[in-house]
Amino acid sequence: MSAATRSVHVPQLGMELDLLADDTIIGPSIERGAWEEHETALFRAHLEPGCQVLDLGANIGWFSAQAIRAGCEVHAFEPVPFIADVAEANIERANALGPGRGVLHRFAAGSEPGTATIALAGSNRGDNRVLDGGTLPEDMSGAESLEIRIERVDDHVRGATRVIKIDTQGSEWLALRGMRRLLSASQRCALLLEFWPYALRGCEPPQLLDLLRAEGFTVGKATAAPYPMTPERILRQASRRDPVRGGLDLYATRGGAPFHVLGAKARLRGLLRSWREE
Repeated sequence: MSAATRSVHVPQLGMELDLLADDTIIGPSIERGAWEEHETALFRAHLEPGCQVLDLGANIGWFSAQAIRAGCEVHAFEPVPFIADVAEANIERANALGPGRGVLHRFAAGSEPGTATIALAGSNRGDNRVLDGGTLPEDMSGAESLEIRIERVDDHVRGATRVIKIDTQGSEWLALRGMRRLLSASQRCALLLEFWPYALRGCEPPQLLDLLRAEGFTVGKATAAPYPMTPERILRQASRRDPVRGGLDLYATRGGAPFHVLGAKARLRGLLRSWREE
C-alpha cells in the first residue's frame, strides 16, 4: 500500500515536509502553521543539542524533524508502512540539513516482540489503533487493517533519553512496559503522552497514571499553561470528556527537568487555571 503526498514549507523547521494528501487532521494543521501547537512548544523547550529523543507513534515525523533540526539524536517508531515511508522521507530530509540525526524503526512499541493487527483510520491518518483479538472498535467500523511488527524499545534503543513522546492511540502502557531499562537510564527527562481511557490497552486508566507517579513524574496537561495535577484530578477531567473523542494529552517531567518551561506568564496562567478547573 502506498499513499499520495504533498509538500509544504515549514518556516520553523526551515525545510519542506511531506504530508499525506488524504489526511484531514495532521496535514491541514501543519499547513496552517503547526501540528499540536502546545505539545510542540513543550517538546521543543526541552530539546538540547546532542541529547537523545524518542518519538513513539511518529506518524509523518513532525516531532522527529523538530528534534533533528534542534541538534538531537532521534529514534522514531512508526509501524504503518505507507506512513513510515513519508516519515522516512521527512527524517532523511531533516538529516541532510542537521545538525541532529534521526533513525526510523518501522514497527510499533510494545511490551513484547511479535506481530499484531492495526486498524487504519480512513481520514484522520493519525488515528491508527492496534487491535486486541482482531475486533474493530465501534467508531472504526469498516476500517481497513494490516499486520505490523511489535518490538520492545529496550531491544533497540540504549542510553539516557532527554525527551520521550508517546502517541500510540491506546498502546501507551504497553510501550512503557517495553522500555523499563530506558526509563531507568533516563532519570532527568520530559514526557509527552496521550491519555485516552477509551482506547487504552493492557491496563486500567488509573494504573497508567499510578505508574507515572511511581516513576517520579510531575504530571499535568500539555497545554499553553500546564500545572501539576494529581492522578485523581486527571481522571476526573478525562471522565467529563466525550469518551471516543476526548483523550487528554499529558506532559510530565522528573529528575530536575523543569516543569515550567514556557515563561512566567504561562506559569501564572497555569496557577490561575489550577484554581478554576475541577
